[in-house]
Amino acid sequence: MPTYMDIHVVPGASAQDVAEAHYKDVEAQKKHGVEYVKYWFNESCGKIFCLVNAPNAEAAAHVHSEAHGLVAEKIIEIQPELAEGFLGGVEANAAGAAILPGGSQDDRDPGIRTILFTDIVGSTNLTQELGDEAAMELLQVHDRIVRDALAANLGREIKHTGDGIMASFLSAAATVKAAARIQAELARHQAAHPKLPVRARIGAAAGEPVERHQDLFGSTVQLAARLCAHAEPDQILVSNVVVELCLGKRIPFRDLGEVSLKGFGSPVRIHAVHWPEHE
Repeated sequence: MPTYMDIHVVPGASAQDVAEAHYKDVEAQKKHGVEYVKYWFNESCGKIFCLVNAPNAEAAAHVHSEAHGLVAEKIIEIQPELAEGFLGGVEANAAGAAILPGGSQDDRDPGIRTILFTDIVGSTNLTQELGDEAAMELLQVHDRIVRDALAANLGREIKHTGDGIMASFLSAAATVKAAARIQAELARHQAAHPKLPVRARIGAAAGEPVERHQDLFGSTVQLAARLCAHAEPDQILVSNVVVELCLGKRIPFRDLGEVSLKGFGSPVRIHAVHWPEHE
């Protein structure tokens, strides 16, 4: 059965309101052949993400409509490879709310993680052409720009990959803004230092990665890494889920259609961010 994520925006909603709505979904779902599994709730902005197994999006919407009338703003089908991560990557409390890893029953998880990778273009060639010392200076430029963007957008650095950085965000929109800032700052550096340019590829994907020992694993991480590798120099590529989670943010995305990525059994829909508009 397909797995879907539906997205609600309900300003002023409380945790109790959302829990009661979920209970009503569970009561109404059986006759529609639907299973509302769990939900994430970001109380600060009234955004709710519901994870649901359903024969189709219409059946999932019927349950909400019948149970409480809070129809989702968007219902998106989750990539088959990512569904397992959403279903098994995080625990839920008795009310169906996803909770933070290692947290108590009241430590609700405010949202889906968005994973970002950066990769310096031609890092090996830069070392050979410029020498170790100059190449290290360029790496430090990249690292400073990326870390400044993370700090400004509440991103968390997970690890340095040698020629890039992996980071995690609670907000998909913040991820895209950070990526746009990184590319804009790298472009400014390139304009000021044309003989020593630092160019990067960036990829981002949203889902529920598995966290172990301060590192993140799973299909979401793999997809973000594949998108980064697929990107052209200076480009930002994001998954379809990232685009849907940016609902209402007026971020300019360009749909590039479906592409085949290593390790993913079915084509993945990808989008490019038109980052100059977010300098």
